[in-house]
Amino acid sequence: MAKIVLIGAGSHIFSTHLITDFVSYPELRDSTITLMDIDKKPLDIITAFAQKLVKQHSFNTKIESSMNRREALADADYVIVTIQVGGARRVSEDIAEKFGLPKNWAGPGIGGLRQIPVILDICQDMEDLCPDAWLLEYTNPVPTICWAVNDYTSIKNVGLCHSVPHTAAELAKYMGAPLEEISYWVAGLNHMAWFLELKWKGEDAYPLLREKFTDPAIYSGPDAHWAGPDIVRAEIFKAFGYYVTEASHIVSYSLPYFRKKNQPEVLEKFKLETHNHPERHPKSFEELEKMKRRQDEELKKRINSNQEIPISHSGEYASTIIHSIETGIPSRVNGNVKNNGLITNLSKGCCVEVPCMVDKKGISPCYVGNLPPQLAALNQSNVGAQELAVRGIVEKDKTKIFQASLLDPLTSAILTIDETRQMLDELFEAEKKYLKGFK
Repeated sequence: MAKIVLIGAGSHIFSTHLITDFVSYPELRDSTITLMDIDKKPLDIITAFAQKLVKQHSFNTKIESSMNRREALADADYVIVTIQVGGARRVSEDIAEKFGLPKNWAGPGIGGLRQIPVILDICQDMEDLCPDAWLLEYTNPVPTICWAVNDYTSIKNVGLCHSVPHTAAELAKYMGAPLEEISYWVAGLNHMAWFLELKWKGEDAYPLLREKFTDPAIYSGPDAHWAGPDIVRAEIFKAFGYYVTEASHIVSYSLPYFRKKNQPEVLEKFKLETHNHPERHPKSFEELEKMKRRQDEELKKRINSNQEIPISHSGEYASTIIHSIETGIPSRVNGNVKNNGLITNLSKGCCVEVPCMVDKKGISPCYVGNLPPQLAALNQSNVGAQELAVRGIVEKDKTKIFQASLLDPLTSAILTIDETRQMLDELFEAEKKYLKGFK
């Protein structure tokens, strides 16, 4: 059966979900799951979890654990990447905040500066050790990482994110509809894809959603969304006519309308400083470390208890894809793939998020055609910056990173050209341990 390699396995919450997802399919229970991380402590914890899960349910799943990437990748069929290079982005986040950008801002290039070189190294190892394997890429920023993998490697890949199914569930809640009765067709960019069709029992559900959204209480309360008020997405919907994927605070990073320097009243209007639940998204490095320690202890308690680990499916796409390729049972997911004429009014070669059919043949992206022009314009405002970021990172060209940041809609709404240059100079100096060889 299949060999599934999880690189970045020390990410406890994500890894426990993925491992449980794999064995939720009877056809995948004879697989080998190889867990790989460079940090021994979290790797040992997640390995113990996987071993307990398999033993409790008497599955034949083989659990392997390694800190050696090449050893883990040998003869892999599927490689899932969930890494964050260098740990928390404490330094870059502090510098961004100093210049008036949100603390979690990663920009079109900044978020990929650490990640892309390492993921390209992983792909080079795959070309040597498992050239026919599928790379299932979860690490953010998905669009720039997948763009780099598409242009600079021969590895089959798809970028994955749970924002589409999660948003579908949120829309069903807003409308008071059972999720199983909702259907949709979604395409665009990762974190900025659009519900081009939204149906309830086969009928257009957008009129109902518009009616519901005449009452701000539906989307503006503290529990409207898992991250808090969903006002930003409601405003985008009202202005542009379609609902966008991803949480309000995240999509606000990709547009120029919702975060203004020295305008706290704008942040208050859209509830962008109150969105984070501290237990889910800590706002400081210290809070992050506390959260990790708490997660470690909670997972250890689960491992050491006599309580059986239940078998369920988290809804993440990775196991669904593997199951369909292995069995031929078809499925449909939304994946991030190269735009070879899939969305005809976005740049050829960029990374787009579109519906994909999955079966024995692999992953087959669906043709979408033209997006409504207003949506294409919003997406295209990010695409140019993403391309410059990819080229700048691979070529180690600071000028292209600078230009990508200038083109970023949020950065250009907040900073001048000189301020952007100064911020990047400080960031490159502070992060020089990770950003070697840039000119």
